[in-house]
Amino acid sequence: MTDATRPRPPSALAELTAAIIFLTRVPLPFRGEWTADLHQRAMTWFPIVGALIGAAGGLVYWGADAAGLPPTLSALLALAALVWLTGALHEDGLADVADGFGGGRDRAAKLEIMKDSRIGTYGGVALLLAVLLRGGALATLADPRTVALALIGAHAFTRGVMPLLKLALPEARQGGVSASMGKPNSARALTAAFIGFSLGATALGQMHLDSGLHGLAVLAAATLATVLVGRLALRQIGGVTGDVLGAAQQLGEIAFLLALISVTAA
Repeated sequence: MTDATRPRPPSALAELTAAIIFLTRVPLPFRGEWTADLHQRAMTWFPIVGALIGAAGGLVYWGADAAGLPPTLSALLALAALVWLTGALHEDGLADVADGFGGGRDRAAKLEIMKDSRIGTYGGVALLLAVLLRGGALATLADPRTVALALIGAHAFTRGVMPLLKLALPEARQGGVSASMGKPNSARALTAAFIGFSLGATALGQMHLDSGLHGLAVLAAATLATVLVGRLALRQIGGVTGDVLGAAQQLGEIAFLLALISVTAA
């Protein structure tokens, strides 16, 4: 006999809607009850939302290229669109991590700096380098179809790894946003990683690389960057925060794009 007082689990559409609300600035209405575990459930859909975000960036790049703009300007416009669409959510995390890890003397100081909304020298330099590396990579790829596939693959794959990273590491701050969201269970984290891997591999496969091993090398590079961020966070602050997840996404995306250029130039 079912308990009539227990709220029904959110539908897949509600979970997807919650993921879009969390990862983007798209003003979607949410109908139904926002249950306590909806954040954890929504993480399953992070790579799907990532693919949509990447596709939006690719569309802007295509439009700029069609208007006759050179690859560098097209790439910068695509990045601007991505920053606007996501509200610079992950860029903010990267800046906070750079400031905290670079300027804090101990764990407590690092966490305190990461809570500060102001951007310091380390954060500013990290953001500048991230924009230059991502924009330079997109401009180097140049072809609008390749850029779109690269953005779809990179954004889907890196957001697919985020739930697994969150599950694997302890919370560094019990009162933070990351801790309040809770952790996805193993099944959902692995499902998100599988979806991210599938979308990333499919996007790379559509580029007709010389070898399937080249595609795996790109995914391996993005995975390695994410793992290194996680290990660094564990050593610096004892675990994961929302900022750490954002930094992992940014560095994973950069590694994806740079590795793609490397294998296509080989």
